[in-house]
Amino acid sequence: MFKTILNQTTNGIYADKDILICIATALILGFVISLIYIFSDKKRRFSTNFAITLVILPAVVSVVIMLVGSNVARAFSMAGAFALIRFRSVPGDSKDITSVFFSMAVGLATGLGYIKLAIVITVIIGIVYFVLMISKYGVLKNNDNTLRITVPENLNFTGSFDDLFDTYTNSRSLDRIKTTNLGSLYELTYTVSLKKDTDEKKFIDEIRCRNGNLNIILCKTETPADLL
Repeated sequence: MFKTILNQTTNGIYADKDILICIATALILGFVISLIYIFSDKKRRFSTNFAITLVILPAVVSVVIMLVGSNVARAFSMAGAFALIRFRSVPGDSKDITSVFFSMAVGLATGLGYIKLAIVITVIIGIVYFVLMISKYGVLKNNDNTLRITVPENLNFTGSFDDLFDTYTNSRSLDRIKTTNLGSLYELTYTVSLKKDTDEKKFIDEIRCRNGNLNIILCKTETPADLL
């Protein structure tokens, strides 16, 4: 089913037409991979330079493979192609490394002349990759919020807000206590899980009545998945 289109001539080189077909296919499939990478990022935090790299990388790998004729040398070139790639991605963002391997696999397939195989790889893995990213597979739903309350130094904050937390939250934990404004104020950082249909404004208003109308911040707690 999957046969290479590359056949060496008597001079040990490939036909120009076959080489151009492989390079063109690698560029087209690289463009498809780049589009999958872009549109699977719902938060639009993708790197433009990385998206361009995904377009060019399959063609570059394809050319490297075609420049080597013998099977033994080809094996070394394949190993070298992987070894020379420096994976530059956002720390902890493994999906970028996956995209690089994806592009290189397509480049290797086209470089060996397996055009149909390269297309099948792009379609199958691309669809699975896109669906997993859009559906946020494996991402735990996060209902936690970060609550920062500024209180004056003369307020004994221990237990001062417990009744409000019992009314408006399912759980809470005091994560940090920090002094601000040369020690005249305290900043309390809580992780809270609000009850369903909680009126955030009413919750904050009641806290304001106890902290002297100082700063209050309520925001969604970021998870590692949110930072990707």
